[in-house]
Amino acid sequence: MKSMRTIIVLTLLSITFNSSAQSVKILFDASKAESAGNADWVIDANSHSLGFFNGPAVLGQGTESNAQQIPSPSQTGITASTTESFWQGALSYWGIDCVKQGYMVASLPYNGRITYGDMTNAQDLTNYTVFIVCEPNIQFTSNEKTAILTFVQNGGGLFMISDHDVSDRNGDGWDSPHIWNDLMDTNSISVNPFGFTFNYVDISQTSSNIPTLPGDSILHGPFGNVTQVQWSSGTTMTLTPSVNPNVKGVVYKIGSSFGNNNVMCAYSRFGTGKVAVIGDSSPCDDGSGDLNDQLYDGYISDAAGNHQKLLMNMTIWLAANPLSTEVAELNQNNLNLNIYPNPVIATEVNLKYSLISKSSVSIQVFDMSGKLKKEIEKGFQEKGNQLLSFDVNDLENGFYFCRIISGKSAMCKSFVIQK
Repeated sequence: MKSMRTIIVLTLLSITFNSSAQSVKILFDASKAESAGNADWVIDANSHSLGFFNGPAVLGQGTESNAQQIPSPSQTGITASTTESFWQGALSYWGIDCVKQGYMVASLPYNGRITYGDMTNAQDLTNYTVFIVCEPNIQFTSNEKTAILTFVQNGGGLFMISDHDVSDRNGDGWDSPHIWNDLMDTNSISVNPFGFTFNYVDISQTSSNIPTLPGDSILHGPFGNVTQVQWSSGTTMTLTPSVNPNVKGVVYKIGSSFGNNNVMCAYSRFGTGKVAVIGDSSPCDDGSGDLNDQLYDGYISDAAGNHQKLLMNMTIWLAANPLSTEVAELNQNNLNLNIYPNPVIATEVNLKYSLISKSSVSIQVFDMSGKLKKEIEKGFQEKGNQLLSFDVNDLENGFYFCRIISGKSAMCKSFVIQK
């Protein structure tokens, strides 16, 4: 009987993981002049009809890539052997890799709207799992800032890609590091919500200055081990874990300590969502974009192929729901989470866990589809063993996942309700 139950649970998990991948939708932004100048940060463009004159795109007044919402040919025709030339855009290889991973991809065109909770917008962020913005060159409006931060706060994944200081490609006085910092510093929700800021610098180097984090799912994820990155005029970040303790640097400038300064790649959490960030757009370029631009193959050729590993590991981490718990968090936590009774046959579930230091604690409960069903904020708790009980009377019988987050550590375990 025990082995049969195990088989059933494993089968359920397999079904969940497969359906979860199919339900992941990734939106690549093309509404913030991402194709202005020599940039071509789109996954596909069937026409090159945009011009940029000190601001937004002007249709029919230039030859820059005009990304359509749905890339063409259809992504249903992508197979394991499909190359980046299937689509035309400097991000086409990245987009095709996402489709091969089982995800659906789309672009937000130059005239698209960034909203959250606006049902009149077919491309509202509530329809997507991950929002990728590669080197924005138009400032986000107040409403757009609120939409993006709310998207992350409510469980979305945001991929932030910056470029070097003084990289204004459309002549409106704003470049990507300033635009990103403006999003984080001037909004209606939270100042410095993710725990980092971009530095106004311009660096070029190949760095293998990477901390030893054996279980980190960014450095050692499904696409392989990341051992170096190559910045071709990029920027760095400064971390502020005192503001958001979830922020973590994973690649640093040559000669820098593994602290809060000179960070080239990082990730963080905000609310129930996730953020991945890199300081250069060059690693995204696959060399197959607008033929009017000077293109480079940073995605595969630079850094000995490490950029594909880095970008896809980050994308998969952003897209993963608690049903596929992050390797990094499971291998580095000291929470020792136990759930009992399991199966839960009453109206209450008990959690036992341990803290290695005083830290804030939050509990999240997800159903089999990955939908957040319950969240409990415990605030700061003292070091040592902890016991928490909470009511599950409002949850139906079935299979659930409970995730506990404490500072930079997290752990996820399953339980069954059989009332």
